[in-house]
Amino acid sequence: MVGGTKRRSAAATTSSSPLPPPSAAKKRKPQPTPFTSEELMPLLRLLASAISGPLRFLSSADHLLLPSQSLSLDSSIESAAFSLSGLLSLLPPDSLSLDPPPPHSPWFSRFVAAFPADDRRWVESFRMSKLSFDGLLQSLSHSLQSEPSAAAAVPPDVKLGAALFRLAHAAPYRAVARRFGLPSPDAACRAFYEVCKAITDRLVSLFELSSDLRRVVRGFEQLSLPNCCGVLGFARFAVEGASRGGSVIAQGLVDSEGRFLDVSVGWHGSMLPAQIITRTKLYKAQASVLGLGSPVELNGGSVPQYLLGGSCCPLLPRLMTPFRGMDSSLNSSKAASFNNVHARGMEVVYRAFGRLRSRWQLLQTSWKKECADALPYVIVASCLLHNFLVKCGEPMDDEIETTVGELDFPDFEGKGDEDGERIREMLASHLSLVSSE
Repeated sequence: MVGGTKRRSAAATTSSSPLPPPSAAKKRKPQPTPFTSEELMPLLRLLASAISGPLRFLSSADHLLLPSQSLSLDSSIESAAFSLSGLLSLLPPDSLSLDPPPPHSPWFSRFVAAFPADDRRWVESFRMSKLSFDGLLQSLSHSLQSEPSAAAAVPPDVKLGAALFRLAHAAPYRAVARRFGLPSPDAACRAFYEVCKAITDRLVSLFELSSDLRRVVRGFEQLSLPNCCGVLGFARFAVEGASRGGSVIAQGLVDSEGRFLDVSVGWHGSMLPAQIITRTKLYKAQASVLGLGSPVELNGGSVPQYLLGGSCCPLLPRLMTPFRGMDSSLNSSKAASFNNVHARGMEVVYRAFGRLRSRWQLLQTSWKKECADALPYVIVASCLLHNFLVKCGEPMDDEIETTVGELDFPDFEGKGDEDGERIREMLASHLSLVSSE
């Protein structure tokens, strides 16, 4: 009873003298007084002036900047102008507005007028000289003509320039439309895919595996690879979402100069090279393509025409992969001789994919899921443009050249083909003799 009484008394004492809430014990901070529109007006005028100046510059002199500089400035100024316009919309009507830049001719028109054919800025903007641009335009012009009844016909050179600029710099359609005087981002999108289709239709002969195999074989002889008809490689191109495994895989076959001889694109990102190879048209046509060439005699054996493939590929009668530790009874020096030459050959395809991404930076971006169906189409067009520039002798900038290996693809773990092992060992013996001379 005593204990119970004490507890009730304590409870009563607590309830009769409550503690003040923590917020009441603290000193209240004074609330800031909101600015009036009249007080904000000088600041907003300064902001409007600060943004109007760069907008006027972009509309008249942005052709003097590098593409990367103008695109970066364009994006920053556009974001600032959008934010300021939102603030100005809260003011009373006609209080203050952001002055639009005075009308000027589009960037492309000013660019063509300002820079002669030998100016380096053509390569910086379009990844090719003016001479190569005109040659490409001549090849594609018929396919890029607008319908005579079109309300706003776009000239072929504008379509080509817009597509190359987007492909080279991953420029958004809004920026492309503004630079090339196109009426809307949708019009820039249509021009881009129209040019890609024209390239795949008109330049497909630049995939020269069937038409110029002798030249290809002679090129690889300079790399100490007798009767080799190409190097096979794989590359991933990122896609948002999981519907395609996060990427699209491309298989490319290149010659000793890094030209693409065959391209197969659109494979699901979860597939392995060994699963892709046997499903391609190249694999199904190898007998009719590679089987036409004569075999060469090496060390008393016959070596047919073949391709090189990385360690992610299976060893096949016409696909030579590098030796692994358990692959052969050959002594280590012969296997090492083959692997050294094989590695130099594989560098050709790694470099080709690296140059492809470096020249056409749109391929370095992650494509939206809804645009993924168009990505293989764009990759093929980019490979054909790559071949066109190699044929034209266009150099690759050392500053942006990169090499892409096959680090994303695991080594093939299966057993190699017996005929493939026999052919590879003959090549290894031959290369070991050549290297010891």
